[in-house]
Amino acid sequence: MVPKNTMFFDLFAEDTKNLVEQAKVFHQMFQLSDPEQIAGCIRQIRDFEHKGDEITHQIFMELSENFITPFDREDIHALTTSIDDIADFINGCASRVQLYNVKQFSKTMELMSEVLLKQVIEIDAAIKDMKSMKNVQRVREAIVRINSLENHADDLFDEAIARLFAEAVDPLELIKTKEVLSSLETATDKCEDVANVLESILVKNS
Repeated sequence: MVPKNTMFFDLFAEDTKNLVEQAKVFHQMFQLSDPEQIAGCIRQIRDFEHKGDEITHQIFMELSENFITPFDREDIHALTTSIDDIADFINGCASRVQLYNVKQFSKTMELMSEVLLKQVIEIDAAIKDMKSMKNVQRVREAIVRINSLENHADDLFDEAIARLFAEAVDPLELIKTKEVLSSLETATDKCEDVANVLESILVKNS
C-alpha cells in the first residue's frame, strides 16, 4: 500500500488544513454575541470556502492531466468532493446566520460546531496518515471516531429540535433556529461521508 506519488496527498493535506481553520472560526462564531464580530467570522468562513474551491479545482485539474494516481481515480474524485461539501455546508450555515439575522446562539449550536471541528481535525489527521500508508490502523481509528462524533451530533440535534418545538413561542424564531441546527447537522453528516470514502480506499488497497 505505497502511494505511487504524493502530489494528491499534498493537495488533500492543504485542503483539510484549510477546512480545519474554517471549522475553528465557525466554532468561534457560535460563542460570540457581538454582531460585528459574528459578521467578521462569516467573512472569514466565506474566504476559507473560496480557498477550498480553488484547491478542489486544482485537484480536479491534476486528476485530468495525470495518469499515475495513488488510488482509484473515482475515489480521488469522491474524496475531493466530500471534503468540499463540508466546507460548502459550513459556509451555507454561516450564510443562514447572516440571512436570518440570528443574534443569539443556543448552547446546542455551539456544541454541534465543536463536534464538527473535532470531526474535521480527525479527517485532517487521517489524510496525513494516508500519505505513506504506514499508519493504516490510525486511519481506521480516526474513521471510527468521526462516525461516533456524527452519532453524537445526531443526538444533540434530536434533543434540540424536541426542546425547540416544546418551548418555542415565536414561530419565526423557531424556523430560524431549526434551519441553523439542520445545516449544522448536515455538515456533520458530510464528515461521515469523508470517513466512508476513506474506508472504501482502505478496503480496496488492503
